[in-house]
Amino acid sequence: MNPLKLDQQLRGFLAEDIGYGDRTAEALFTVERAEAVIVAKGEGIFAGAQVVNQLYALLDSDIEVELFVRDGEQVKRGQQLARFTGPVKSLLSGERVLLNLLQRMSGIATLTAKAVEELGDPSIRICDTRKTAPGLRMFDKFAVRIGGGANHRFGLDDAVMLKENHIAACTSIAAAIEKARAYAGPMAKIEVETTTLDEVKEAVAAQADVIMFDNATPEAIKTYLAYVPAGIKTEASGGITMANLRQFANTGVDFLSLGFLTHSVVALDLSMLIKKGEGQWK
Repeated sequence: MNPLKLDQQLRGFLAEDIGYGDRTAEALFTVERAEAVIVAKGEGIFAGAQVVNQLYALLDSDIEVELFVRDGEQVKRGQQLARFTGPVKSLLSGERVLLNLLQRMSGIATLTAKAVEELGDPSIRICDTRKTAPGLRMFDKFAVRIGGGANHRFGLDDAVMLKENHIAACTSIAAAIEKARAYAGPMAKIEVETTTLDEVKEAVAAQADVIMFDNATPEAIKTYLAYVPAGIKTEASGGITMANLRQFANTGVDFLSLGFLTHSVVALDLSMLIKKGEGQWK
């Protein structure tokens, strides 16, 4: 993740949660110091090392951070992932933002790794989509990469992608590609969404760079690919779940884009525990 953009977003997240001050922590503590640890309460793939190293540095430079895991590492229930030493007030004020990000990112990385394993076809790249939580796209897409997936476009300014509504407003795939090519120039890649064999043929004739097969069955994908030259990349999207993912192996498509990697993720359960007394964490 870009350190400058990460810094900017973390500052915004902390400002959102802390507001004009943490009333609870400020009421209870002044200069007291403590140790805290992050503990995994479930098993999965960790993602978010940069967040751990940077968040508390922004909040309080007096907090020391020790990270015991790396991005992409499998973690087990009960495992200590990080330790922090510093002012109690600052440790508690940053706790929720830190855990929210780490839990979501690790959940996405874990789900992505499961999807890659379930597909079991290294010739097909599993990709994310733009179905991310607003404000969290950088974190969501980073977590997909950590889980072994690939990133589709980051935003509307990242690539030309002609979807159903664009084509409908232009009356045809050929007309949409012609307008897009004239605007974007010859170096830009153009992807076209298709839903029928006729549309696939039209996209091929109009020289699309990437053709998406929307809501196509594995059998339909194999049929469509017979009409697509080797120089055109192909993507399947829509209607693909963890339950039917394996059926798309060996179809010959280049990419599978899966919205559920980010819009239906289950967070990896993590907790922060403050040391209470000698050798006790609570």
